[in-house]
Amino acid sequence: MEDLRRRLPTKKNDDDEEISNVAVALPPRKASDALPLPLYLTNTFFLALFFATVYFLLSRWREKIRNSTPLHVVDLSEICSLIGFVASFIYLLGFCGIDFIFRSSSDDDVWVNDGMIPCGQSLDCREILPIKPNSVDPPRVSDLDSVEDEEIVKSVIDGTIPSYTLETKLGDCKRAAAIRREAVQRITGKSLTGLPLEGFDYNSILGQCCEMPVGYVQIPVGIAGPLLLDRIEYSVPMATTEGCLVASTNRGFKAIHLSGGAFSVLMKDAMTRAPVVRFPSARRAALVMFYLQDPANFERLSLIFNKSSRFARLQSITCKIAGRNLYPRFACSTGDAMGMNMVSKGVQNVLDFVKSEFPDMDVIGISWNYCSDKKASAVNWIEGRGKHVVCEAFIKAEIVEKVLKTSVEALVELNTLKNLAGSAMAGSLGGFNAHASNIVSAVFIATGQDPAQNVESSHCITLIEAEGNDLHISVSMPCIEVGTVGGGTQLASQSACLNLLGVKGSNNEEPGSNAQQLARIVAGSVLAGELSLMSAIAAGQLVKSHMKYNRSSRDIGPSSQVNR
Repeated sequence: MEDLRRRLPTKKNDDDEEISNVAVALPPRKASDALPLPLYLTNTFFLALFFATVYFLLSRWREKIRNSTPLHVVDLSEICSLIGFVASFIYLLGFCGIDFIFRSSSDDDVWVNDGMIPCGQSLDCREILPIKPNSVDPPRVSDLDSVEDEEIVKSVIDGTIPSYTLETKLGDCKRAAAIRREAVQRITGKSLTGLPLEGFDYNSILGQCCEMPVGYVQIPVGIAGPLLLDRIEYSVPMATTEGCLVASTNRGFKAIHLSGGAFSVLMKDAMTRAPVVRFPSARRAALVMFYLQDPANFERLSLIFNKSSRFARLQSITCKIAGRNLYPRFACSTGDAMGMNMVSKGVQNVLDFVKSEFPDMDVIGISWNYCSDKKASAVNWIEGRGKHVVCEAFIKAEIVEKVLKTSVEALVELNTLKNLAGSAMAGSLGGFNAHASNIVSAVFIATGQDPAQNVESSHCITLIEAEGNDLHISVSMPCIEVGTVGGGTQLASQSACLNLLGVKGSNNEEPGSNAQQLARIVAGSVLAGELSLMSAIAAGQLVKSHMKYNRSSRDIGPSSQVNR
């Protein structure tokens, strides 16, 4: 920050006395502002001037040398040429990004509403105009507490102190976040006002959840329920910014509850990791594949794998081969953790052992997309990854009519045409449902799961069939990847949501049961969301409900309201 500042006068008029503080910003001086012409004309003018003056001066100097005339003796035309040469040279330097023009520090900064905002070369400074409150960032308030912090900010800006080292150097995570936040605002010239800094435990994310924090994003959490699942009621937290989602899921919960509840079955629980290893020949790759899949070797390999954790238990190894490259897919149980780190350590142990048995094996990578993590894949859809859960409910015909406002016949037909035939027409992979990812994402964010794993966790096929006069609905989800320990589950807000569901932390009596129960709740919530949305579509209520609950008229002008 430079010490010289200037206050520009605010503008007042008789018609509007409230415009007393006018946001003022001077446009940064650029080479292209040299002439009041379009940029391409200005460039052409100065480029032509530069070469013309250079040619003229060189020609005159050559004549002087031939005639033995002193070079310092110049006439008016030469003086004009020199001036043109210097002016065009300065313009071309400025146009190429070399700051040749020296400016007073008083021209670089202005005052806005009695709050000083730098307006330098790196900022987007506009022409002097009154700025409406909704069109610019509000005046920024510094989060710094001392002069020492100010010096650290300057060091971060000039690169003396790397931003990622602040927590280590200062020993205060909250102070590090405040300094980094201030540095970002000054470097970018953009305000982070509105992004909260206070009220968060930055120590809780150090080294495990987020690097280089500058604040946190607020996402509203709604409660839907009760979900009657396996004869137990749950109030389900859903973090979302989509209107109608919580209300719609809640309606599904109501229909399920009035019909006797939903029931779930855990089919499988196995997290996977698939490295890639290369051999000198395809025959050697095949030999190791047979070795890994030989039941006689499984016990030995499982003992080596299980040493990585007291919860990791190797379940199977399946291999695929491509030329001389081998892709072994390890599946294991991981207790109440989601288990990616756990299974990776176990795989590394096995690879080290196998390399000692087959020295010509070259480990290319610990993860090679045959896992398959955070990607839609046929192997996950068929073999499963994480928790495989099937959830079902029988909905009485009168509930379908009174609560869901549709009929059994309409729902059955719609599901066939939309979720089955429609998804097949789209070439969908694991997407034979209406909006499973909506519910999965909302519950994942609320409970501290990895939102990126919504990709495979939302693999789901929804089936709706008539059962006499009543309705049978089910969702089959082979890849629900959740945990109740580690990662974001330990954060205060997410931990509170897990506690609401009764699955906070690990289950010491039956390790893994909390994570499995959370997967069942996710599937039950998806079941309710599918039931409600399909009913809304069948009854023609989807657009109407979204226009009512998913559109805000706040801060929308009259012209926008007409378009709505």
